[in-house]
Amino acid sequence: MSKTYHFIGIKGSGMSALALMLHQMGYKIQGSDVEKYYFTQRGLEQAGVKLLPFDEKNITADIELIAGNAFRQDNNIEVAYAIQNGFTFKRYHEFLGEFMEQFVSFGVAGAHGKTSTTGLLAHVLRNITDTSFLIGDGTGRGSKNSQYFVFESDEYERHFMPYHPAYSIITNIDFDHPDYFTSIDDVFSAFNDYAKQVQKGLFIYGEDDYLRKITANAPIYYYGFEESNDFIAFDIVRTTSGSDFKVKYKDQIIGDFHVPAFGRHNILNATAVIGNLYIAGFDINLVAQHLKTFSGVKRRFTEKIINDTIVIDDFAHHPTEIIATLDAARQKYPSREIVAIFQPHTFTRTIALLDEFAEALNEADSVYLAQIYGSARESDHGDIKVEDLAAKLDKPAKIVTIENVSPLLDHDNAVYVFMGAGDIQLYERSFEELVANLATSTQ
Repeated sequence: MSKTYHFIGIKGSGMSALALMLHQMGYKIQGSDVEKYYFTQRGLEQAGVKLLPFDEKNITADIELIAGNAFRQDNNIEVAYAIQNGFTFKRYHEFLGEFMEQFVSFGVAGAHGKTSTTGLLAHVLRNITDTSFLIGDGTGRGSKNSQYFVFESDEYERHFMPYHPAYSIITNIDFDHPDYFTSIDDVFSAFNDYAKQVQKGLFIYGEDDYLRKITANAPIYYYGFEESNDFIAFDIVRTTSGSDFKVKYKDQIIGDFHVPAFGRHNILNATAVIGNLYIAGFDINLVAQHLKTFSGVKRRFTEKIINDTIVIDDFAHHPTEIIATLDAARQKYPSREIVAIFQPHTFTRTIALLDEFAEALNEADSVYLAQIYGSARESDHGDIKVEDLAAKLDKPAKIVTIENVSPLLDHDNAVYVFMGAGDIQLYERSFEELVANLATSTQ
C-alpha cells in the first residue's frame, strides 16, 4: 500500500467521498483543487488529507492519478501537464469500476432518488455487517476488511458504464441532463446498457413505463405499490413522524417497516432496499430494525429551525424531484403554508423542462424564484430568463436576490423549502441571518 493516490479536483462530492474511503482503508491520499471553500473539504481536513493548490509540481512519477470529470487539458494545468508528459490517469468512474471488483457491490442508479436510496442502503448494511460505501452527497466510508460495497451509480455522460455490480437498484428513468442526453430514449438506452452489466439481481421500480422495457442478464425484481410488482409496499400509514408500511413478496408478507422519512418516494426507496437485501440473503428483521434509525443524507430534505421558523434545504433541481420534496413537506407539516424558493439549475434544463417546472412549483402555496444558475459547461445565450418561468406559474411568483430575501417574511405559519443544485444555499443563508437578526432586534 505504499503508493500515493493524487486526486485532481479532490473537493468534488464524488471525489472527496472516494478519497475519504481510500484513506480509511489505509491508502496514502493527497489532492489538489481551487482555493475556494467547499463543504466537502471539512471531512478531508479532519481526516488529515493533504490539500494542495493546482500545480504541475504535484504530478510526479511515484503517484497514481485520479482526475475529476470537470477537469480537462484545456482548463486544468495538472491534467494538461500529465497528458503532455505521458503520465496516465483514471477518471473517477474508471477507477471505481476496477476497484469495486474486490467486493460484493450494490449499485443505486436512477434519474432521481439515487443519493437518498444509496444512503439508506449503506446505513442498513453497515449496521448489519462491515460495509464500505460511496454516497453522492460527498460521504464515504472505507474498511479494508469489508466484503460489501454500496455506491451511487451515475448516468450522466454514461459514467456508470465501467460498473459491473452484483446487485443494482434502478429508481426511475426521466429526461434530464439535456446538455448531454438528446431525448428520453437516449436516457433509456444508457440505463438499458447499464442494466445488462448487473450480475446477480436488478431491483426496478415497476410502475415506470420505461423501466418495464429494460432487459437484463440477471434476474429482475420489480418493486412498487401495485399488485403487478414482485415486492409490494401496502398498508401505508403516513404520519408526521414518518411512514409505516408492510412489504409482501410473492403473496407472503415479509415484514412491517417504518422509515423516519417523508413522501411516497421514500417508501419506494425503502422498498427497493428491503427487496435487494431480502434477495441477497440478509435477515429481514435486522433490515427493519436499522431502517428506523436512518437520519437522511446531506441536502435531501435537511431541516433547520431558526427562532420557530422551519427551513428545509433540498437538492431538488428537476420537476419530478420538486413534486416529491413538496409532497414530503406536506406530509410532515400538513397545517402549514408551504413556501417554495427555487433556483433553476442550467439554462439547458430550464428551457427543456419549462412547463414541467411550472406545473411542479404550482404544488406549493407560494413561490419565489432565484436567478438561473448556469453551469461551467454552458453559457447564457439569453434564450431563457427566470421571469419566463415566473410567467408560467398559476400564482404570482416573486424574484428574490441573495442581497434581498425580505419578501419571504410576508408569511405566517410557513415552512420554507429552498430547492436547487446551484448556490441556492447562499439565499438560504441570507434568509436565516434575516430571521435571526429579527429575533434579536425584537427581544
